[in-house]
Amino acid sequence: MCETAISVENVSKAYRLGQIGGGTLREDVARWWAKLRGKPDPFLKIGEEHHARKIGEQFWALDNVSFQVKQGEVLGVIGRNGAGKSTLLKILSQVTTPTSGQIKIKGRIASLLEVGTGFHPELTGRENIFLNGAILGMTKAEIRKKLDEIVAFSEIEDFIDTPVKRYSSGMYVRLAFAVAAHLEPEILIVDEVLAVGDAEFQKKCLGKMQSVSRNDGRTVLFVSHQIAAVTRLCERALWLDAGRIKQHGEANSVCSEYLANGSSAMSRRIWANGDRAPGNEWVRLESIEAFSNGKPASNLDIQSALDICINYRALKGGKILIPNVHFYTDDGTIIFISHDWHSGWRTKPKPRGLYQTIFTVPGNFFNEGRITVKVAVSTYQPFEVHFEEPDAIAFTVVDSSGEMTSRGDYAGHLPGIVRPLIGSRTGLLSE
Repeated sequence: MCETAISVENVSKAYRLGQIGGGTLREDVARWWAKLRGKPDPFLKIGEEHHARKIGEQFWALDNVSFQVKQGEVLGVIGRNGAGKSTLLKILSQVTTPTSGQIKIKGRIASLLEVGTGFHPELTGRENIFLNGAILGMTKAEIRKKLDEIVAFSEIEDFIDTPVKRYSSGMYVRLAFAVAAHLEPEILIVDEVLAVGDAEFQKKCLGKMQSVSRNDGRTVLFVSHQIAAVTRLCERALWLDAGRIKQHGEANSVCSEYLANGSSAMSRRIWANGDRAPGNEWVRLESIEAFSNGKPASNLDIQSALDICINYRALKGGKILIPNVHFYTDDGTIIFISHDWHSGWRTKPKPRGLYQTIFTVPGNFFNEGRITVKVAVSTYQPFEVHFEEPDAIAFTVVDSSGEMTSRGDYAGHLPGIVRPLIGSRTGLLSE
């Protein structure tokens, strides 16, 4: 049975906004007395009313947060800016203390929180490696044993004896991650700081985190806005929102809910009794839903086929009605458009009645991420759009399987709007 590496119990962290004191005892007493009587600040200058309301207010960066991390587990921490992610990691790294609650940590921690943390700027890269190792409780002999491996991983051999204050942010991160990952801490904490590095180095870092967890049994806490990296690297995820735990559980499920939370569209829409349903006097949309393997597909495994099922009603005969679907990435880039070219209906008018059209997209086609669907019904020759419903539904594509996909063993983000698994052939031509 795995032991608990990190235990967080009812942890809260409050910050006081603005200035606390007025500068003199007389001013502080006068302000306290005015506040007690419900009067305005006697030392307030004109135009500072809004600022004054903020003075002394408390902001809770974390509010009653509790969770546990098992030894050897990789926990992803996600949430929007200001959700409390960095505050949590700083408390775990003992950079700051909680206002209330307690944490229990078993093992040494190496933290990579932000550029500039943990290194002495006047010391060289080599000296900082020994300094960090000493902080972790390692002997000089243990550090020397890892030194060449750290320097090689960082790829800054030519600058290892240069003071780190002269490093670029990218060089700083390279060395900081190499030190944190190779000096054998039981717990490795990595914040979004890896975004400073280039794509190739990010790939190395993700691979290293995978290795220290799976092969060495070390615990990793990983904060990132790259949801694809979280789902690939982490078994579990913690979603923070406004300082509180929104959801904690299996990484694919938590990340899918997080992505869905940023969009008002879901994987199913029904317009009951035609109430405000998209359409005109010829046709009306009644429902649209995403399915995979016969089940609703708000979360779509990247290998699974997708069915988009559209129910629409022809209100009167006489028009050739052709439904079409448009797929978009989360940033609005169009992926592709597809029309219903069923041989029985593409050239003749549809009589009155309820119709269903199902579009099927094969597995291993979409890239990971949130995808929205626009649905429309048109007539061609002459061209006429009967209705369009932007953002009709949405679903999230997740690479959750350990089977063969176009990703292979790479753990980072793969660019592109599609990710087909294409055939390949390899043969030895000569020895």
